[in-house]
Amino acid sequence: MKRGDSGLSLVVAVDKPRGMSSHDVVNRVRRIFGERRVGHTGTLDPLATGVLPICIGPAAKLDRFMTAHDKRYRVTISFGFETNTDDSEGEPTEYGIVSEDLYDSEFARATIEAMIGEHDQVPPAYSAIKVDGKRAYQLARSGKAQELEPRRIEVYDALLVSVEEGPDEVGVFWTVDFSVSKGTYIRALARDLGRSLGCPAHVSALQRIQAGNVKLDDCVSLETLETLGLDAAIDPVAIVGLRFAFADDYERLVENGSTLPNTLNPLYEAPYSAAEDKYCACTGSLVVSNEEPHDGELVCMVVGNRLKAIYMYSSDRGLYKPECVFSVGVIRG
Repeated sequence: MKRGDSGLSLVVAVDKPRGMSSHDVVNRVRRIFGERRVGHTGTLDPLATGVLPICIGPAAKLDRFMTAHDKRYRVTISFGFETNTDDSEGEPTEYGIVSEDLYDSEFARATIEAMIGEHDQVPPAYSAIKVDGKRAYQLARSGKAQELEPRRIEVYDALLVSVEEGPDEVGVFWTVDFSVSKGTYIRALARDLGRSLGCPAHVSALQRIQAGNVKLDDCVSLETLETLGLDAAIDPVAIVGLRFAFADDYERLVENGSTLPNTLNPLYEAPYSAAEDKYCACTGSLVVSNEEPHDGELVCMVVGNRLKAIYMYSSDRGLYKPECVFSVGVIRG
């Protein structure tokens, strides 16, 4: 075993605390498990809290199957001034007058609901997007902020939670739940909302409440993770949301990354217990799928009740081709 390899392969979900970067969380998890190969599946700003899935050991190869997932956030938008980072961590850049309309809940609700749909969004200057090989936030910090190219994003749902006055009745705060597509910056949504209303705005609090199939209820604090260790593992098959098959009879072929025949019947739906609102890798939760595999479909291969590989089905050849094989099967929790 290489130095720094623990022999572990699992996924945990951390409730990231405010003030830590995602990289800080990764370093903490490395120390907890004694494993150098650790990665997260979606950056959260230091200001933000909430769902941060962490892949440990060979399970780190799962990140490409998880980063494209949609996400849900609860954000508090503060009206009155804009900042260079579009959140309360930055320096104010523009002030404005908070109109009476912004204190009205019905006006706020209608405005928020109107945000549902597709938009061209310019990412924040302080973001991890690369410009000529450098991160945008690095350029911004050096005084070389770039105007980034707009991206097509979608707001699937937007729900007003509350409208509150600021301290000493100065300013107003809207708390909103957003469900958005991959690549959406909530800070940019707040910035653009303020501009559309003629009153500069920024994010003062942000919590990710869901990333793909991982919800806040599935997360543990870093302190709890220290105590639970392996018991904090969550089922990777449920996380990626793919159908799966038990491939124990083909264990050696899977180990070697060989093609598999279309005899892996039946296929099962991703394990998820709606009643308990939790993931479950137990046999009792199995649901047989009634659909045949379709061309290009990704399917999880489970061996010894661990996720051992992800294969892609080819209808032309009538077989499964390896897409990702884990040297150590990922614990299913």
